[in-house]
Amino acid sequence: MSRKKTRALLALAGLLTATAACGGGGEGGDGPVTLDYVMWVDSQVPAYKQCADAFTRKNPGITIKLSSVAWAQYWQNLTTQVVSGTAPDVFRDSVAYYPQFARNNQLLDLTEYVERDKVDLGQYQKGLADVWVRDGKRYGLPLDWDTIGVFYNKDQVKAAGLDPAGFAEWTWNPQDGGTFEKAIAALSVDDKGRRGTDPDFDKEHVKVYGIAPDYNTGALGQTGWAAFAASNGFTYLDKNPFGTKYFYDDPKLAETIDWFAGLIKKGYAPPYDKQSALGGDAVLQGGKTAMVMAGSWMAKPYLDNKTLNLDVAPLPAGPQGRRTPINGVSDAIYAGTEHKEEAWQWVKFTASAECQDLIAATTEVLPAITTSSEKALAAHEAAGRNVKPFVDEAKAAGGTFLLPVTDNADKINEIMDAAISSVLLGSADARTALPKANTEVNALFQ
Repeated sequence: MSRKKTRALLALAGLLTATAACGGGGEGGDGPVTLDYVMWVDSQVPAYKQCADAFTRKNPGITIKLSSVAWAQYWQNLTTQVVSGTAPDVFRDSVAYYPQFARNNQLLDLTEYVERDKVDLGQYQKGLADVWVRDGKRYGLPLDWDTIGVFYNKDQVKAAGLDPAGFAEWTWNPQDGGTFEKAIAALSVDDKGRRGTDPDFDKEHVKVYGIAPDYNTGALGQTGWAAFAASNGFTYLDKNPFGTKYFYDDPKLAETIDWFAGLIKKGYAPPYDKQSALGGDAVLQGGKTAMVMAGSWMAKPYLDNKTLNLDVAPLPAGPQGRRTPINGVSDAIYAGTEHKEEAWQWVKFTASAECQDLIAATTEVLPAITTSSEKALAAHEAAGRNVKPFVDEAKAAGGTFLLPVTDNADKINEIMDAAISSVLLGSADARTALPKANTEVNALFQ
């Protein structure tokens, strides 16, 4: 018997022992098991394929069948699958959607597995492990983290006579936009070459917008209004996770949304009806904007794009300082899987340093384990990418906040997306539309 076969059999024996200890030994039988594993980011598939291959080498009886579904269809498909009993064994999960699956007992409670295998929850970026717990039950382990920054076109910044060194200190307020809006104005150019700082700037014939905000951020505002509202004193709700009273009627939020609407009126940002379906990325790729706000997950594709010639700056500091949402994802196990123990072994592996170090080397994301995250930062630096603004934001005392984790996320998103869109379209006033929407949101918890 070869050493390789011996190691394989020992690994399998260890897995079967663990399975028996958990009381789920008969679920998958003794034969080979294939786990269906689905995520929504296609670019991350090759990175996690490396993890899958490494996992199968250690666990020869388990194969990972990995696939990706675009975000727009992902949750719709998953909702149908869990109801019909055909959901994948393991799937990528979001803080916005896991509460409803947990409430409906469609996710496997990982608490006993985590305790049995002594998973170190302290190895992850602070706060990320906490959001995956509901009513004392754990439904996920952190995989990665992200913060938000401002990607800008270096050529257009130079042409506008702006010094990017000053971007680290730029400020924002909802009244005049601070130095951040001054930069946006300077980067806005009409078809006659006049900039937004010129009194004769033609807002009806804009060639390049100073910024293309992400308008489709719904109730969370992750890559849009959230950081600005938070820096203006806004908080989403009474408790996070699992609060039951939202504060979308806060005038601080109305001020923030009005400021974004003002950028459109001034011609500094694309009209809502022309950009909302495309997104800021499409406007950036088309050379029609000088800046976008995006998450650290875009660092690799944006900073490696020689045509766009981008760099990244931190978000501006608002009246209450610089704030950014910090967010992450996890893997969930479908409660109806026939391979609970094998699925747990895979979920534990993707949340381990062994897998996250592999992910770090690809620089697709910043891993949740702090030591792996440092390796990703080193890999970014070695590749010549500047991701320091994202890291500095995450490390700043009081500089981050978690996105809301509550029930009714899909309904809340529908209500708030409609309300905020009406303001950006110019068909409603934020001080009227947002309180009305907030009443509808809080009625969901009655």
